[in-house]
Amino acid sequence: MQLFYNPSLDNSFKQFFFNSEESKHIAKVLRKKEGDILYITNGMGYLFEAEILIADPRKCKAQIVTEKKSIPKRYHLHLAVAPTKMNDRYEWFLEKATEIGVDEITPIICERSERKVIKLERMERVLQSAMKQSLQTFLPKLNPAISYKQFMEQQMEGLKFIAHCEEGEKMELKRRAAADKDVTILVGPEGDFSTTEIQLAQEKGFVPVSLGNNRLRTETAAIVACTTVAIINS
Repeated sequence: MQLFYNPSLDNSFKQFFFNSEESKHIAKVLRKKEGDILYITNGMGYLFEAEILIADPRKCKAQIVTEKKSIPKRYHLHLAVAPTKMNDRYEWFLEKATEIGVDEITPIICERSERKVIKLERMERVLQSAMKQSLQTFLPKLNPAISYKQFMEQQMEGLKFIAHCEEGEKMELKRRAAADKDVTILVGPEGDFSTTEIQLAQEKGFVPVSLGNNRLRTETAAIVACTTVAIINS
């Protein structure tokens, strides 16, 4: 099954048009014809089955045949991860975290961050592509980049963890996280969080955790954290 994405769809639609890019892909690349069936999600839990009415590469028209609403997970995973120096590494994290099952992502700019400007539109496309590829119907929420201090001023519910490399008392994330609990996890830049940032996090109720014995890259640490929470909730 190939999945398409149309964020404007809801269960009130009967017929709709694809945009020019999707229309060209459907009619010219996939060579779909009138009467063929397509599967579409709006990224908010709905899976639509639609029949092509007009296979026009400029403006493909379809009619919804069936719809199904997916059940949301019993937990919400929010990863606040510092942008990596190389864009492709952060995009790899976004792709894999979406496949595994992240709900919300916030790029945080830290004291030691080497990259402070990110392209949200490009990152959104990575998330959409990963959602479609993994046949999911919920698109992760991508927040605008924010400074570490600003992030700490926000109110956050559930379990809160910070993964850092400094010495000190830390328990493994797999022993701290719990099933069916909302969780926020902080992952720092290549140079790690500063001592000041770690102290601030602890003052705000974040518990220091370890992701294993090995020193991990930012994007790897974020994926390990995401996977750990997913396994605990499986």
